[in-house]
Amino acid sequence: MSTDPIDFQFDGDESARQTIILAHGAGAPMDSPFMNDMASELARHGLRVARFEFPYMAKRRIDGKKRGPDRAPVLTGFYGDVVRQLGEPEKLIIGGKSMGGRIASMVADDLGVGGLVCLGYPFHPPGKPENLRTEHLKVLRTPALICHGTRDPFGRPDEIAGYGLSDRIALHWVEDGEHDFKPRKSSGRTQNQNIVDAAAAISGFAQSLT
Repeated sequence: MSTDPIDFQFDGDESARQTIILAHGAGAPMDSPFMNDMASELARHGLRVARFEFPYMAKRRIDGKKRGPDRAPVLTGFYGDVVRQLGEPEKLIIGGKSMGGRIASMVADDLGVGGLVCLGYPFHPPGKPENLRTEHLKVLRTPALICHGTRDPFGRPDEIAGYGLSDRIALHWVEDGEHDFKPRKSSGRTQNQNIVDAAAAISGFAQSLT
């Protein structure tokens, strides 16, 4: 447990009824274009968004050296510190992009947060459907929403249908979306449209928690 202050990036009204914490994915920082666009859309829906960086990513921001994620116990412990610093966990929705959402899902029940949102959950590594990361999702008690692209290589719709996920988990399918929600040009859609739609689904989910 760390007592050092965490460097948050906030979007939205400080007096918003709900705050959603968004952690970044394994390879991109908290202010990547995807994270910026998603935070902006969620703020437009009246949510306050708090972003932060795990220790390995914060170090990269300082020295510019690329490094892999810390081990899971470090990441989950740090996410716990994040929630404790913001306080009142029952009023918080936690989540994140890919790895960030996975780490949030691993601590949601223990932290007693109000909800969980995952943006492109890494159900398995691409090309390795046998290496599942779903065991804890079968018994999850926290209300959750997973926004997931229909072309996401980290888990296809037909695969996910057979995972036996907890009935506390709802799915929002991102039409023709890859892991970053980007669709093919032939779909007639844009990544921004998919982010806007996902943000609307998250807003509806957040309202259902109140």
